[in-house]
Amino acid sequence: MLLPAVAAGMMMIGTQAEAAAPQLAVAAEVAAGSQDAAPSVPPADPAPAAQALAAPPDPQGDAAQDIVVTGDKGAPKGDPLEQLNAKSFEAVQSVDKAVVEPVAKAYNKGLPRPVRKGLRNFFSNLGEPVVAAAYLLQFKPGKAFETAGRFGVNTTLGFVGLFDVAKRKPFNLPHRDNGIANTLGFYGVGPGPYMYLPIVGPTTLRDIIGDTADKMILPFALGGKFFKPAYVIPATILNQLGERAAFDETITAIRKEDDPYTVYKTLYLKQRQAEIDALHGRVSAEPVIPIYGDAIPTPGKKDAPKVVLPDPYGDDADEPPVDVPQP
Repeated sequence: MLLPAVAAGMMMIGTQAEAAAPQLAVAAEVAAGSQDAAPSVPPADPAPAAQALAAPPDPQGDAAQDIVVTGDKGAPKGDPLEQLNAKSFEAVQSVDKAVVEPVAKAYNKGLPRPVRKGLRNFFSNLGEPVVAAAYLLQFKPGKAFETAGRFGVNTTLGFVGLFDVAKRKPFNLPHRDNGIANTLGFYGVGPGPYMYLPIVGPTTLRDIIGDTADKMILPFALGGKFFKPAYVIPATILNQLGERAAFDETITAIRKEDDPYTVYKTLYLKQRQAEIDALHGRVSAEPVIPIYGDAIPTPGKKDAPKVVLPDPYGDDADEPPVDVPQP
């Protein structure tokens, strides 16, 4: 039974092949005709590709692909610790605005102006021996004796310096800012790097050295009793509070500036340079707005001019000076 079945299957396959043969022949003829009709494509020439690889690069294309790397601008001249100083300035100003400023405003409102002025005169008078010593080191004996005479007049007739009698007639002995730091500047020592330190405030390396020397001179001039902790601590606090209260209008104006740190630094360095120039008899052509010392007016004076800050990035030479230290 197996053989007849296989034979029958082979006969059926042969019949199907004969029926499909004409269709396969027609398909083969159509395929051959399409190949004859298609245009011949020559083989790719490798020479242009090699030339493209060997050709020099396009300079314009290279210029368009140049990468320019830029870095942050370095610290300004004279302020190598700018970032650290700026952070210290911000921290001090935050504490000042929250704590010191309210106390300073209460100090201005709570004490009459004559009392505040008298306290400032007292502490200023204590520094006159240092001013006299600085003038001697600068070989200016005339001004040294005038300063010593001013100290004697105000200590006696001015009730330990509470009243500035010496600046009036017939004495006509005005206060002059001077010290060891100014003496170093007088002999050509540069200020060195600028710094803004907590408690100390704005300073330079030269000023730190000079101020330290000033504090060493005072005990010899005034006696050790003025430098015991029981006197030094409250006197220092009262002196700093009085100066901060006198400085209140200026610091309020500085805080309104776009870059208060730079404004503050510029005013400080200008004032310091003006004081040293005055020792050589030169008057600064730029406006000098005092931010420390006795040149700051005690608040409450009638018709006192408002504080106008110069542009720290502009040229202020055409503006009239606000205050010029005396030589």
